[in-house]
Amino acid sequence: MKKILIIEDNSDIREGTAEILELSGYQVLKAENGKTGVDLALSQRPDLILCDIMMPELDGYGVLYLLSKSSESAAIPFIFLTAKTERLDLRKGMEMGADDYLTKPFDDMELLHAIECRLQKQEKLASYYSHSLFNLERLASGQLRGSAELKLLIAGRKIRQIKKKQALYYEGDDPQGIYLVLEGGIKTFKLTEDGRELITGLYKPEDYVGINGLLIADAQAETAEALEDSAVCLLPKEMIMNLLTRYPDISQQFLKILANNIREKEEQLLQFAYQSVRKRMSQVLLRLQIQLAPADEFKISRDELAAMAGMATETVSRTLTDFKEEGLIERNGSQIRILDTVRLQKMKN
Repeated sequence: MKKILIIEDNSDIREGTAEILELSGYQVLKAENGKTGVDLALSQRPDLILCDIMMPELDGYGVLYLLSKSSESAAIPFIFLTAKTERLDLRKGMEMGADDYLTKPFDDMELLHAIECRLQKQEKLASYYSHSLFNLERLASGQLRGSAELKLLIAGRKIRQIKKKQALYYEGDDPQGIYLVLEGGIKTFKLTEDGRELITGLYKPEDYVGINGLLIADAQAETAEALEDSAVCLLPKEMIMNLLTRYPDISQQFLKILANNIREKEEQLLQFAYQSVRKRMSQVLLRLQIQLAPADEFKISRDELAAMAGMATETVSRTLTDFKEEGLIERNGSQIRILDTVRLQKMKN
């Protein structure tokens, strides 16, 4: 029997919700305020938490913050119950790590569907804590003293599911920590003054997103967005900085990743400045061949290619058509297959 904790100061909503859940076969724990809810969550370890936002003593944001700081409760699925639907509130809750929202008043089916979906996703976590999660060779080999602690830190964090085109964070946001990509893909980009998008990075499973913002800036310098339905794990700022302070070997590995990111951006700027359209497109395709798939085939839109290559969408279409006619690639919609890597590498400027 799954155990659900309801943290709600309105007794009618609390008791009504509890009755629905009990009739549906769930074991229910109830708390009339945030402080009591935190105590129950830590002592009873529920399978899922439903929590109101506006409460006396300790509001829902405070509850989520405290529970995310504890390794015993950080991974518990958390759904906010709120009467407020402003975008700022929704964004704040999701950035803090909430899994979902239910806007009051909600009906029985909305409630049960939200809970069932979250519990089903939670059952898939075991597959995430496999190769993608524990293969940390890029950060910590078995010889590094901090590697074991880094693995424990990751294993205790909640996995966040994000939909295609959903933002992980926005340019100007305060860095919350570093995100480990577990499934799917993430892109980072900046917007020009005229609204055009320039992709600054692509991240696949086992990559870390947000290192630049955490280590060299007080605010995110770019926006991060899901290329497809993805799963990420947030390593909070305080925990990471503590780990880096105590383990210089881990710090050195993070700095290497940061240096590589900066070098890639410098190379990208040089391509924009000095390379022809054909040369730029060939370099973008070769980079995608490495970053998006181990094979020679990947899926990417014309707009995304234009944002990576710094050219108009129409120019992308013409260049890809030329490459196809020359036997360099096959193309079917947004699906691209590289046929001749060597000729792309030797593309003249």
